Amino acid sequence: MGMFSESVDVVCNSAGEPVELRWGGRQYTVCAEPVRWYERRQWWAEEKRAPLGSGPGLVDHEIWRTQVVPAGTQGSREESAESHEPLTLDLVRHTGSGRWRLLRIHDALRHKTA
Repeated sequence: MGMFSESVDVVCNSAGEPVELRWGGRQYTVCAEPVRWYERRQWWAEEKRAPLGSGPGLVDHEIWRTQVVPAGTQGSREESAESHEPLTLDLVRHTGSGRWRLLRIHDALRHKTA
């Protein structure tokens, strides 16, 4: 598993779930239902103090685990997953700005050796 932080462009559906992303000059489509959770953030290491009224996003990171395939794969999510082996990525959405960052690549080693 590779862990780092790199900016990505994410398109969400009406429910706020990621459905497409652009990363490294390539377009990807989410091929399985994404999973969301929250992780504690060490805000005290990044901020001198907590500004008054800055609750959302200060304490927790919103993380989305997605499985993606290169864009252009035709068919449903299930058909896309069968024709291309999906890449599993963890994305973090910054609550204040709405910007997205790539946080983890779970399949990095397998894809490097393939």
